[in-house]
Amino acid sequence: MSDALADDYYELLQISPNAEPDTVHRVYRLLAQRLHPDNKQTGSEARFRALSEAYGVLSDPAKRAKYDVSYHARRKDRWKLVSSASGDENDFEAEQLVRLTVLEVLYTRRRTEPGEPGVYILDIEQLLGRPREHLQFTIWYLAQKEFIRTADDARLTITAEGVEYLERNYVAVVQRRRLPAPKTADR
Repeated sequence: MSDALADDYYELLQISPNAEPDTVHRVYRLLAQRLHPDNKQTGSEARFRALSEAYGVLSDPAKRAKYDVSYHARRKDRWKLVSSASGDENDFEAEQLVRLTVLEVLYTRRRTEPGEPGVYILDIEQLLGRPREHLQFTIWYLAQKEFIRTADDARLTITAEGVEYLERNYVAVVQRRRLPAPKTADR
């Protein structure tokens, strides 16, 4: 189980953060029966333990209030990158840069390792420092334009169209990444 899921007690209990205490209790009982280690078909000791921990917090009003503070802060931080790029939700220039950077990564991989030209989305996430949620549109767009493909093993690879597009637009990418030269004062 991922740490993100383990930390999201609402997700573990499959309920809304606005769920009433009665709903929390009802859903817990249903899931506890399903996940209890004694249940030979669907039981799981680890998942049952995580479920019980989530229930222990969400069923206690004081613990739930404390948890909700951190829960909402994490949710807000999760989407901070979108709004911090320029303060504009639709920062087209930043999105174009991300697209070209993804193509650049895939281009480099294809050139340097032609036998293994694919890159997993997780690796791209780590290279760009962007969560998967923020890359979904980028990957969708590049796939729709047939600049990239997803291989059978879920790796992304650049296509010939993607190579040509990157090569046509590479100079613009380099120009945008460089800091402008300082202006000198005429004396």
